[in-house]
Amino acid sequence: MNAPGGPTRYEIVAKDRLSERVARAFPGLKMESHAGRTVLTGAFQDQSQLHGLLNRLQDFGIELVSVNAVE
Repeated sequence: MNAPGGPTRYEIVAKDRLSERVARAFPGLKMESHAGRTVLTGAFQDQSQLHGLLNRLQDFGIELVSVNAVE
């Protein structure tokens, strides 16, 4: 479980497989492709940091399937 006030891990599922070029744009995130989707996993210090990543994904035109906090 995440410590209070510490970073929260999120799993972000994107539709389709993301290219290596896109993967390099998001250092520090683990990226795995499964069944035509890409799962990005990483720790975020706060909601602002998470929203910044989601905005960057939107800038790349990446369609999201889900965003979930994970333990």
